[in-house]
Amino acid sequence: MSQYIPNIPTNCLAKKVVLITGGANGIGSSLVTQCLEQGANVCIGDLDNISGERLLKQCCEKYRPEEEDMPPRAIFQTTDVTDYPSVLALFDLAFKTYKRIDHVVSAAGIVEIGNWFDTSLTLETVRQTPTHKVMDVNLLGSMYVTRIASVYLRHNRGSNCDRSILLFSCVSGFKESPSLFIYQASKHGVTGLMRSLRNYISSPYKHYLRINTVCPWVTQTDSIKKVEAQWKQADLPINTSEQVATVATGVLADQSLNGTSMFVEGGRAWEIERNIERLESEWLGDEPSKALAAGQGLLDDGSIWTAPERPRKKSTISVGVPPGVPLDKLNGLALANGVNGMSNGLANGVH
Repeated sequence: MSQYIPNIPTNCLAKKVVLITGGANGIGSSLVTQCLEQGANVCIGDLDNISGERLLKQCCEKYRPEEEDMPPRAIFQTTDVTDYPSVLALFDLAFKTYKRIDHVVSAAGIVEIGNWFDTSLTLETVRQTPTHKVMDVNLLGSMYVTRIASVYLRHNRGSNCDRSILLFSCVSGFKESPSLFIYQASKHGVTGLMRSLRNYISSPYKHYLRINTVCPWVTQTDSIKKVEAQWKQADLPINTSEQVATVATGVLADQSLNGTSMFVEGGRAWEIERNIERLESEWLGDEPSKALAAGQGLLDDGSIWTAPERPRKKSTISVGVPPGVPLDKLNGLALANGVNGMSNGLANGVH
């Protein structure tokens, strides 16, 4: 596994427009600050409007536009990533304010709620529909943001202009996390979303965008309160939100990165996708790996799945014969349609 060391030149995001969902707290808030420090304008979206408005006030006081008639360096709008029109409204605000969007970060996420597989469930209590809010926020929200971003990022774009999407997955996106059942499924989904898009969305003939993921391990945010004491006692590595944000900033600024997953532990980042591919023949086997590579080569960027279907040609045998008509009724039906010879042939077993 290769260590990723972010290269962040001063003002590497100068005059870029970065839209960040889940930007009011934790890693998202730290990323907002770092993007502003690197010269970007930032559009913040979050359901927590109290923290969002507080952060906005701090940002506007510290980071001011170069000229009075220019828009503010930061804007905020209350956003529910599980509500498609709400996400659209955030993109509309950014586009209206800054006339373009350069980078989009999907950082909104929540931890496990309850226990879907509680051993105390009975034949009666299992009938109650469990909450799927974790899946909605973490995966569906990321899918909404990515879909809308793929359109807005293409507009008002000059030549050689870098545009990208950054998704926040987690260690749970590639490694088992006991008891975080729905959270893990959602984060696997986020990683899978990136992998499904990295060849398609980066194609010059498609969207021509970069897409990457950041996969933080345990990070000092409100979400780790249950394990923080034991984690520190065991002397295990722990991230600060600023360290994770630094990795994210580096990924946004590095135009060479596409289709990567950055595992972040103790403030250090490691890219995992290349080694998964490099070692495939070892963990999958040489023969199946070669067959898989041939199939993946055939699929290429996946256009074969999304291409519109061509109209199927009608069989000369079935012309004029509705599907499902019993053979004993074909003769009369065919006579009525002037295809007597065909029906006789079918009835006599001649095909």
